[in-house]
This record gives sequence, structure tokens and C-alpha cells, in this order.
Amino acid sequence: MTRVTLVLMLLAALSTTSVAQQGVTRYVRYAHDGTTAHGILEGGVVHELAGDLFEGPTRTGKQVALADVRLLAPVEPAKVIAVGLNYRSHLGDREPAAYPGLFAKYPTSIVASGDDIVIPEDAGNIHYEGELVVVIGRRAKNVTVEDAPRHVFGVTAGNDVSERDWQGADLQWFRAKASDTFGPMGPVLVTGLDYDNLLLETRLNGEVVQSQRTSDLLFDVSAIVSYVSRYVTLMPGDVIFTGTPGTTRPFTAGDVIEVEIEGVGILSNRAVAAGSGGGRSGVDFR
Repeated sequence: MTRVTLVLMLLAALSTTSVAQQGVTRYVRYAHDGTTAHGILEGGVVHELAGDLFEGPTRTGKQVALADVRLLAPVEPAKVIAVGLNYRSHLGDREPAAYPGLFAKYPTSIVASGDDIVIPEDAGNIHYEGELVVVIGRRAKNVTVEDAPRHVFGVTAGNDVSERDWQGADLQWFRAKASDTFGPMGPVLVTGLDYDNLLLETRLNGEVVQSQRTSDLLFDVSAIVSYVSRYVTLMPGDVIFTGTPGTTRPFTAGDVIEVEIEGVGILSNRAVAAGSGGGRSGVDFR
């Protein structure tokens, strides 16, 4: 898949969304000419921003074509928190929990659209998990459910890559969920969406394998943010993977996993075997 093809995929996904566009802003983090910056994506043009993304950044006046930048992961989180078993369709025979089931991934698991998912040599049962990812915009500690939206900056798409055999065998999900490249995220960070009612769709080599709306979350975004903030102080840039719907199945080296969220676009990653070099496929998203 070429760089141009993936850029066109992103633009097509954004232009054909059924989500109302009024009040929606798409932020990107990108590299260009040896520098890294945040910007606002409008059409095929990135408008550079100066200042803290979460503290009212301003436009510098510099513009660059999307095709000429290397998109990076939308944020660099200090904490990566995830919720398990948060769609009834993913529970199987299990009863819904009384509270969100939390686990941690690591910042080093984060890669971006176009980066390879590197399958460790001893992994034998690795699955995709398409998810809505929440990005925190302001410090949150012991916030109420009602106040939680004020602490959410925006949302992006994520893939909570999981090694099922390790998940069942290990004391904690350290390697099953948090290995390097097990947290693809992107391609853009969007504000102004009704994140409680978006279509989430995962495709494996073009085949739709997950499709559900975020309105079906057992614990919605506000409930999750409030609950997490009881125990962990959330800071701007921290991210929360909110859970995956339906059933999942293994993927192998050479497969391409796409997670598309209405209004956000397509997160696309290829799986490669450890030792094959890894890197970026097509457009250099990271």
C-alpha cells in the first residue's frame, strides 16, 4: 500500500462520514522538515499550532500538505489505561461486571497508523481489538460522572492488540497487552464528536470482523473517566482504551488490521514477524 493510497484513505474516510461536521476539529501530531508539531487538519492541509495542545494553542500561519508530513501518534501519553469486557457482545457467557475492569498498557506500546505491529517470536495466538480511545484534556481526580466530559479532550481510534495464550497463562497482562507495538492509535484526534454514539468497525484484510456503536458500551466514557479518576490521577494526554465489541480471532504476519471510527477515520496497521525489521507501511504514520 503506497503513501498516497493511505493519505487518500484518510481523506476519504473523513469526507464520507455521516457525523455532523459543525464544531468538529481534527488534530494531528506530525513530523516535517526535522521538526515535530501539532496541527489542525482541514481537508488535505495541516495548519501548524504553537503552544500546549491542551491549553489553547494558536495557529502559526504555517501550512503543509497532508501528503508531505509524517503523521505521528496523536498524543504521547504518560499513562495508557484500558477497559476490558465493556460490550455485552464481548462477554460470551459471562455476566456484566458491577464496575469497569481496568488494566494498563505502556506508552511504549503506542504506534500510529501505518506502523507495523511486530509479533514476538513466542507469540502464537495474537488478536485484534478495535476500540474507541479517549484522550484526557485536563487533570482529573475524583471527578463525578456529570463532570467527566469537562476532562475529555477528544477521541481517536485504537487497537488493543492481545496475545490470548499469554493473557490466560500469566499472572498479569504485562506482555499479553503491553508489548511493544501492541497499542496502535490514530490517525487523528477529534474534538466535537458525540463519542457516546459512533460506529466502530474493524476489518481484517478488508473483511469486516467487528461492527458496533459506542452507544452499546456497558460503561460509557463519562462513567469510565469518573471511575478511573478515583484511583489514578489522569493528566492531559493520558489515554483510555474503552473496550472492544463482539468476538475476535487471530491474525498473523502479513495481515492488515483496520479500525475505523465514524468521524475519526481509519487506523491501519500491518502485522510482521519479529526480526523482519518492522517499520512503517505505506504512509509514514507513527
